[in-house]
Amino acid sequence: MFSDILTPKRWWRKLYGVHMKDFPEGKVVSTDSLIPYAMNSRTHSDKQIDQIAASIKEFGFLNPVIVDGENGIIAGHGRVMAAKKLGMAELPVVEAKHLTEAQKKAYVIADNKLAMNADWDYDVIRAEINVLDEFKFNLDLLGFNESELDEIVNGSSSDIALPESPKETKDSKIVITCRDIDKDDLLGVIEKAVSDSGIEKVSING
Repeated sequence: MFSDILTPKRWWRKLYGVHMKDFPEGKVVSTDSLIPYAMNSRTHSDKQIDQIAASIKEFGFLNPVIVDGENGIIAGHGRVMAAKKLGMAELPVVEAKHLTEAQKKAYVIADNKLAMNADWDYDVIRAEINVLDEFKFNLDLLGFNESELDEIVNGSSSDIALPESPKETKDSKIVITCRDIDKDDLLGVIEKAVSDSGIEKVSING
């Protein structure tokens, strides 16, 4: 009867169809023993490290570093840098030693890029920030700068963080090759099209 009870490993496998190797165990290691990945393409400015450090001081170290089984960092370089700045001697890690070399290289990139692909529901985040403001919570800990916070709180969901329309370049060249049309007629068509487009200056070489 006891054998019919789902242990955590069996429960995880039954629910998600994966083995526990895909849900690696965690441990605590020396901060100085963690080895940064030499080919990490994600950069961290001093300002961002300060932001991460402030977040750790406020909330605690809630997101373990992912390592390769030999203390090589796969994900969490910024957190480790911030922890060192705070003088933290030990950090929680998750050992992803089941990953192949190719998978490790790919995850270093994917861990950052997949998070960047998310978007905001600006109506919801505006409401949440307003509540935090009522609590007198330090909004700097959210990671937004002053102008971004102002846009979120005072702007509308339709005009926040939208990319600007591409501007016309000042110097452009259009090459038109045609046959069986009078040159003067062609130039007339081009001049009218340019005039209608609103371009201030144009040079036509016939």
